[in-house]
Amino acid sequence: MAVYKRHYKPFDGELTPQRWRFAILIRYSLQTVFKSRLLNLFFTLCLLPHLCALVLIYLHHNLGALRALDLQAVEFLNIDGNFFLDVFVAETYLSFLMVTFVGPGLIAPDLANNALPLYLSRPFSRREYIAGKLGILLIMTSLITWIPGLLLVGIQANEAGLPWLAANARIPIGIFVGSWIWIVTVSLVALALSAWVKMRPAAIFSLLGVFFVVGSFGNLANALLALQPPWGLLMNMNATMRGLWNWLLLGDSEYGAVFRRGTLSSAGLPSWTALVALAGFSALSLALLVRKVRACEVVR
Repeated sequence: MAVYKRHYKPFDGELTPQRWRFAILIRYSLQTVFKSRLLNLFFTLCLLPHLCALVLIYLHHNLGALRALDLQAVEFLNIDGNFFLDVFVAETYLSFLMVTFVGPGLIAPDLANNALPLYLSRPFSRREYIAGKLGILLIMTSLITWIPGLLLVGIQANEAGLPWLAANARIPIGIFVGSWIWIVTVSLVALALSAWVKMRPAAIFSLLGVFFVVGSFGNLANALLALQPPWGLLMNMNATMRGLWNWLLLGDSEYGAVFRRGTLSSAGLPSWTALVALAGFSALSLALLVRKVRACEVVR
């Protein structure tokens, strides 16, 4: 077909710097993700633990409100590591559900529809593609984990004074470090499953299986092999993250609990092993992700 209208002009706008081109994926993906009303509702609900903690902190330092509401018991509430531990154990589940909802739909459609060659045929590398997809999950989970968590610490320090912050300096550090470890781990696992499974519903069930079912195999290994200490707990992402929170926020050197002769006792796992287990999940997921994200795929 002949082309008679030759009004095409090259793009003369400002080009995105090379080091920030991965942010293009983040910008457009976030616009798509937040078009879902269900996700907007769930994202708001994810802030509920922090909102409840904020109310308790306010009431704890406001004697007038306590007397008006007849809630004197809140006056004796300790705002310490255990208080923030409860908040972030709840956020561990909520952030995982957030990643489960969003993560499987980030890479699977591109692979199922052979869209990766369109991305990588442009001045856009595999590293930038992975960074862009990962950045979506990092931003969304940060908004419901360490960012409001540090705001809570700031409000508590403002109410209780700098001596409280000096005595509990490990709390803001633990919130920041622990949140990033969990965010990176669960995000990489979600993207790896999205890349290998290719179908969003199957990827969602696979992610739920990694979080809930794999831990059951670890418990089974502990029972069959009579492991002491029960190293099978390292396969349980929930248990390892709980152990990491205890280590960072409370300074516990051991974590885990098992039933022995009908009684619940300490498992005796060193807390640093939780960090090693989560690092192992992250490294394996990143390796699988890099292997799968390619411009072309050979099917034999």
